[in-house]
Amino acid sequence: MNDIQHRIEAERLDLADFLDTLTDADWAVTSLCPAWTVHDVVAHLTLSTRTSLSDVLRGAIRARGNWERMEADAALERAAAFTPAELITQFRETAASTKRSPGSKPLDTLTDALVHGQDIAIPLGRDRQMPLDLAQAALDHVLKSPFYGARKRFRNTRLTATDTTWSAGQGPTELRAPVRDLLLLATGREARANQIIN
Repeated sequence: MNDIQHRIEAERLDLADFLDTLTDADWAVTSLCPAWTVHDVVAHLTLSTRTSLSDVLRGAIRARGNWERMEADAALERAAAFTPAELITQFRETAASTKRSPGSKPLDTLTDALVHGQDIAIPLGRDRQMPLDLAQAALDHVLKSPFYGARKRFRNTRLTATDTTWSAGQGPTELRAPVRDLLLLATGREARANQIIN
């Protein structure tokens, strides 16, 4: 657990350094998350260490039980309240925090940092490396968790990484790609589907 938390902190700090390099125009670019700009994604990232159970309950009521709408509303509200520089500062200040959104696990926090980093970098045409061991750990978690829907989407499908020895699942269909792209697809980034080798 301590190792995971140290790796989460390192990934957050590295992402904060990456965000420091973005231009004003970059912050307005649409991310891989539909209808979210880079600014919105970073606002969302700052919420994981600031969301209480009461926040979730209030948000769920306002969004009429729609989890995605609740998350979007919170991110957009925060993006409107803080500048990019302020959000980077907030994100960096809580990099070592073990506080998580209610119901989430450390590997959800890790997955959030890894995937949202790509949500930002890819549309900007920037290469952001993802440590293979962390990507594999996140992908294993995503495939087991009921939250992401990957178990249903990849039923009867074997996933095989082309850049490591990692593989999971079984069935008549095989998807082969770098572990980073498999993770993005498993977390619903359909924009990466063209990267997958059948």
